Amino acid sequence: MTPCHDAGADGLPAGAAWTPALPAERGGATKHKLLTDRIIADIDAGLLPPGTRLPTHRELAQRLCLAVQTVSISYKEAERRGYLRSEVGRGTFVRERVTERADRFMLDRRPRDLIDLSIVRAPYLPAHEEASRALLAELAAGDNSAFMRPCRPIAGLDRHRAAGQAWLARLGVAAETDRILVTNGAAHAIFLALATIIRPGDVVLTEQLTDHGVIGLASVLGFTLRGLQTDAEGVLPDAFAAACAGGDVTALVLVPTLGNPTSHVAGAERRRAIAAIARRHNVFVVEDEVYKPLLEDPLPSITGMLPELGFFATSFTKSVMTGLRTGYLVVPPHYSIRTASILRVSGWSAVPAMAEMAARWIENGTAERLLAAQRTEIRARQAVVQALLGPFVAGSHALSLSAWLAVPERWTEEALIRALAARHVAVTPSDPFVAGGRPPAGGVRVCIGGRLSPATLREALESIRATLLQLPPVNQIGTVA
Repeated sequence: MTPCHDAGADGLPAGAAWTPALPAERGGATKHKLLTDRIIADIDAGLLPPGTRLPTHRELAQRLCLAVQTVSISYKEAERRGYLRSEVGRGTFVRERVTERADRFMLDRRPRDLIDLSIVRAPYLPAHEEASRALLAELAAGDNSAFMRPCRPIAGLDRHRAAGQAWLARLGVAAETDRILVTNGAAHAIFLALATIIRPGDVVLTEQLTDHGVIGLASVLGFTLRGLQTDAEGVLPDAFAAACAGGDVTALVLVPTLGNPTSHVAGAERRRAIAAIARRHNVFVVEDEVYKPLLEDPLPSITGMLPELGFFATSFTKSVMTGLRTGYLVVPPHYSIRTASILRVSGWSAVPAMAEMAARWIENGTAERLLAAQRTEIRARQAVVQALLGPFVAGSHALSLSAWLAVPERWTEEALIRALAARHVAVTPSDPFVAGGRPPAGGVRVCIGGRLSPATLREALESIRATLLQLPPVNQIGTVA
């Protein structure tokens, strides 16, 4: 298929000058599929780097002698698959894919000389080691057949779901056990909830800056993710209502408590407002409350206000112990069978041994004791953050596992990340958290959990402070000897 117009004198296959080379023979494929495949191939080949603005729908249609609708369908499909992002009034841009961003900014292995403040995790204290050893000794001495032998029910053993019911009740969620599924952490629960209600092409809303796991799920499940404007309490009701007014929204995914990365906390009235809007527009709400156990003051559950539309997810990983990867998902009554079937085909069931550990700690009070220890430790660490970085903190909470720092105007996020890496400190910029659209004001996330000694944490925070107070380098090649 020959373009109607030349790509440009310089022939550069990028930006406004880019014209995809479509095959002359269609081989039975639709025009929009051929164009979509070409867009993705050119992005994968590096011909269209992240951030490139593509031609408008009409411009590309004229070049390729195609209908504008064909180009629009192709752009939308490439966006659904995570390759493009559209911004109202600005155009369509190549998106940096979430897996690439995660590889760049989330460290799976920590170099020996690096202080890694890039990953949110609960502190690991001597109390955790002692409790874990006691529990493992107890399991080794007992008869474990009751939880090691069965492979059903898929949603979790009755005793494990009953323990989950008790834990959920303290979070303000009253649910019958047949509405509770045991999961392998909150991320697993969010996946199950969305897989239950979402179809490819559906629109899902979330915070403008949100957990990068939800951004990744947009590519996996094929939905269009749109970010909503937020304030210190999270999603703004007016922004949510305006988005729902368009009539194409299926669900809202949000973190009402200590939201990642900005540490916002939605108050009771904000939660009621969100629930009322969702009910009015018949929009599902997936409530990610992995951090809620850390709070001491009770707050209502949005899911509790939306029994027919709400999904509630939580786990122990961010509040009791990082390695205790057991979570609970509360589903609307008429979705319990469907969600359990998705659990079966995607992983059969949660790991019974981990669920047994969680159940025992709930029953004997260890979970509450470790939770109290976490609160004390987090408060102490956040006090150091405020003392050293207070003027730069743009979002935090006394019980948050991270702090959101504003980047001084003289710095760019990329330059700041590189400068901190040179000081052997790893933090996370805003890029992995941007849920579509134009990024808001930049920032970096500093995580304070893990097995950090007070001296190590202070050393890292002092390095960050010293860097923020410096002027950036005049080039990006580092120090020249």
